Amino acid sequence: MNKKFTILLVDDRMENLLSLEQMLLTDNRIFIQSTSGNDALKQVLKNEDIGLIMLDVQMPDMDGFEVARLLKNNPKTRDISIIFVTAINKDEYHVLKGFEKGAVDYLSKPLDINVTRAKVDVFEKLYHYQYELRQMLKQKDQINGQLERFMHVVAHDLKSPLSGITGLLMLMKEDEDLLSSRFLAEYTDMAINATGQLSDMITAILDYSREHQFNNREEYVEVGEMLPQLIQLLFPPAHIKIRVEENMPGLHTSRQKLQQVFQNLLSNAIKYNDKEEGHITVGCRHGAEFYDFYVKDNGPGIEEKDNERIFRLFEKVDSEDGRGTGIGLNILKLLVETQGGRVWVESKQGEGSCFYFQWRK
Repeated sequence: MNKKFTILLVDDRMENLLSLEQMLLTDNRIFIQSTSGNDALKQVLKNEDIGLIMLDVQMPDMDGFEVARLLKNNPKTRDISIIFVTAINKDEYHVLKGFEKGAVDYLSKPLDINVTRAKVDVFEKLYHYQYELRQMLKQKDQINGQLERFMHVVAHDLKSPLSGITGLLMLMKEDEDLLSSRFLAEYTDMAINATGQLSDMITAILDYSREHQFNNREEYVEVGEMLPQLIQLLFPPAHIKIRVEENMPGLHTSRQKLQQVFQNLLSNAIKYNDKEEGHITVGCRHGAEFYDFYVKDNGPGIEEKDNERIFRLFEKVDSEDGRGTGIGLNILKLLVETQGGRVWVESKQGEGSCFYFQWRK
């Protein structure tokens, strides 16, 4: 785990602080030392990453109970875990008083090294779990915000091609000479392009909605038989050649979900191929728990800095490109991750890309 665990050590005796830090020292931890209650409060307000406070009870001026009380009364600091370190916690009165002030655990002096390390290890794991949960909730809020903005503008985006189609059809209907006009083919192409954009938008919205219905019905799927049928329905242009390797497995899974992942990758490989002769290869590597499927193309490729970004919701490699909605690859990622796999891309700009995804056996 990359994020370090910050521990505030509070004791009025420096030798105790040094001894405790040495006892708990690991590469993944940061220690802050404080020799008084007042300084401890300042350190907590100054350092938002503190995950645990090791707090001595018996200190002059402001004891550990008062420090804990003030921390728990502050909304910004009330959730920080506190372990009291004291020589008097065997007295039941002081134990109860400590819990009333906000302590979550006690350590008795002289400290037992193994017990101290074990307790701190538990709080470190708890901190990381809570941190990951906060990050997930933050990401969820961001995605919800993106969805709200997306739905806010989608009506406008859908109206634009619809208005174009309506206008063109009305023009064709009202102009009797147009049917024999040289502009007919041009207007027809414009109408077809507008309907294609509209279809892409609606399909993306429906796909995103369908993914959240979690259809888990499983059946036996021969991937080598499914792919040619899927490719035929995608109507690849004549200059695009798609080859399916022979080592495709058969497995019990959700046909709809697996087909949706392949459909997304193949559609993108066809749509964005910029070569006079396009080559797409679909293959599989057999692992212990997963099949590693891949779709390789000789298209424009992707810059390394975009390899992770393209799987985020509404992200596209080229924001100026009117093709695509930035939803498809995120749906793909969700489909793969819900059954424990992962998705990634290896690419070289100008030479092509190879998209991999894991599917559980």
